[in-house]
Amino acid sequence: MCTARGTPLRPVPRRLHELSAEEACIYGQLDPEKIPEHVAIIMDGNGRWAGKRALKRFLGHQQGAESVQFVVETASRIDLPWLTLYAFSLENNLRRPKAEVTFLMKLLKSYLVGNVRRMNDNNVRMAYIGRTAGLPSEIQDTMQWASEATAQNTGTTLTLALNYGSRAEIVDAARSLLSNLIAEANQRGCSLEDLLAVDGLDERLNEAQLSQHLYTAHMPDPDLVIRTSGEQRISNFLLWQIAYSEIFVTDRLWPDFRGLHLLEAIAAYQQRERRFGGLGEGTDEHLEGRDDALETPESIAAELAQR
Repeated sequence: MCTARGTPLRPVPRRLHELSAEEACIYGQLDPEKIPEHVAIIMDGNGRWAGKRALKRFLGHQQGAESVQFVVETASRIDLPWLTLYAFSLENNLRRPKAEVTFLMKLLKSYLVGNVRRMNDNNVRMAYIGRTAGLPSEIQDTMQWASEATAQNTGTTLTLALNYGSRAEIVDAARSLLSNLIAEANQRGCSLEDLLAVDGLDERLNEAQLSQHLYTAHMPDPDLVIRTSGEQRISNFLLWQIAYSEIFVTDRLWPDFRGLHLLEAIAAYQQRERRFGGLGEGTDEHLEGRDDALETPESIAAELAQR
């Protein structure tokens, strides 16, 4: 049975009335203050969806594109700030049959051209991450057009990871950081070694500095990562950024995934306690003020000897 929660502290999304009855039912049980800021999705299972129906793979990809729009619209209706979709990996580009890659590029162009108006209607802004310069020029032009056409929107930012690999992203970030340091050393009339000696290696090369050179430097790290198709792996996706993300795996194949299932994943996320490497709430209460909380090696040895 669905019941609404108490009055939220932050403004209620203006478009909740556009949710389906099932979606509204789940949303009504969510804590509005714990809606994740950034959800990232590994969209998997298009080929298996088609195979189970004795259909060609490209039909699975077509149906998967339909799922994208359903999920994006639900995200926009609940005012989800950031939604990142793993659409096309570097490995896809290198290892999939050429005909399939060509079809995926055509499907991407068709999706962007066909949905920019709906994105504007839903206040969705388009963005991309990845080695997009490696995509066909025609696709790059369409991507830029869609990005510019939605640039003024202020709702959900939909980021498509295209020709993307997380290891490649980290390498690119390191190269960019190093290039900047070399340029700065030249400007200051010294060697890179001298620059680092003066400023300090820890000051100029650290997690914060490297993060500023990632493709995602302008966005928060994902709070929640969703993987469809039941596979228990990350597939080289946002390895740096998801260090403390919650991971939700569903057996549902991507072409069957809808906004309802996004809300179900968020509901599961809200049942978890994020620790960021620390202890859970109340875990160490019994240790406070106790100098003897940790047993000595001698007491441990004595206890073991008695067993």
